[in-house]
Amino acid sequence: MSSLASLASRLSLPTTATAPFCPSEVRGTVAVAPQGPWWRVLWQAAGPGLLVAVGYMDPGNWATDIAAGSQFGHGLLFVVLACGLAAIVLQSLAMRVGLASGQDLAQLARRHYSPAACRALWLLAELAIIATDIAEVLGAALALHLLFRVPLWVGVLLTGLDTLIVLGLKGHGFRQLEAIVLGLIATITLCFGVQLAIVGVDGAALAAGAVPDLARLAQPGALVLAIGILGATVMPHNLYLHSSVVQTRLGDRSEQGTRRALRLAGADTVVSLLLATLVNVAILVLAAEAFHGHGHRDVGSIEDAWRLLAPITGAGLAPLLFGVALLAAGQSATFTGTVAGQVVLEGFLNLKIPCWQRRILTRALAIVPALAGVLWLGQGAVGKLLVATQVVLSLQLPFAIWPLLRFAGNRQVMGRFAASRLMLAIGWLLFALILAANLALVAGL
Repeated sequence: MSSLASLASRLSLPTTATAPFCPSEVRGTVAVAPQGPWWRVLWQAAGPGLLVAVGYMDPGNWATDIAAGSQFGHGLLFVVLACGLAAIVLQSLAMRVGLASGQDLAQLARRHYSPAACRALWLLAELAIIATDIAEVLGAALALHLLFRVPLWVGVLLTGLDTLIVLGLKGHGFRQLEAIVLGLIATITLCFGVQLAIVGVDGAALAAGAVPDLARLAQPGALVLAIGILGATVMPHNLYLHSSVVQTRLGDRSEQGTRRALRLAGADTVVSLLLATLVNVAILVLAAEAFHGHGHRDVGSIEDAWRLLAPITGAGLAPLLFGVALLAAGQSATFTGTVAGQVVLEGFLNLKIPCWQRRILTRALAIVPALAGVLWLGQGAVGKLLVATQVVLSLQLPFAIWPLLRFAGNRQVMGRFAASRLMLAIGWLLFALILAANLALVAGL
């Protein structure tokens, strides 16, 4: 680390953690008007939910949703919807913990847990961030390959240049970061909206797939995909991230002000994650309509999906939109991964490093396995690698949900804003279901 700092000083690079990626540097920097038109106040409060939501539509989600849609049609749509609702519950609890306690989840863990437990939780959170970043590397590299015919291994190396984006945003406000994320989400949403309009949607099949039916999970390969969808949807490091970024809003810390902040942040969370859920539904439905419905039930990779879109739909625009949306999705970790990395590093270890160093370390740890996987297993293995990263995320989830629920229900930490018994009951039920699904997966390996 000292050699990096020495190099930074010679190259005039930042040697301290700076806005907008360092949580302590952006805390309370976004003002929310105490009164005014509801839409203006909500617009000022909106943003943290979007920053979390963009991680719910990354290339890892694409891989699991495309595989699920092509193999099982609309059959696993209920899993996507259930995971979206679970994400809303858990992220709402994370938001509440951050606003009510004034500390993020990692800081609370450092304050209440032993150093050994904090180090273990930090390592697991870092593993989740790296797994997410591997998915982003593979997704962005694949997008460059599909759109510009760049060799996949070259695309993997090119993703390392995203550190320049982090350097370019040095010292900017948190609102600029949120604006970029909003642009990514709008791009992805628009691209999939047009693709669905081209393909068409079977309303009856859509409704049938949305009805829960656990028997569908007994089909060969369905459980692994369902757990992959879970890991891609409810990301463990997003719980740490959300509990921190809600504190960027400057507001009244009185009881009335906190209640108002909770209402506004709650609306931001629900709307943002509903949008992310709709994007995931769109990906699965696109795969179901375009591939499963035309007899292509073994589309296990994003590249196969891209190649089949034009001949199946008869529209050359469909694969172009698909590639553009994939490129936008592949950039999401540049922002969420950097902020989440700083949150867990500062929270668990009380350590701050320059944001570009954080980005280089995370991206290097992602590029090495991604490049090794591409060179060793071949280009066709990208889909399997993406699904594997999401399964890793699912396995990490219980270790983030446990402290979240413990703190959310602790009145010494939360005061009168502790989560309700109903929310906690739902949270513990989700914890039990996720843990049981993970154990079933491990037992079946």
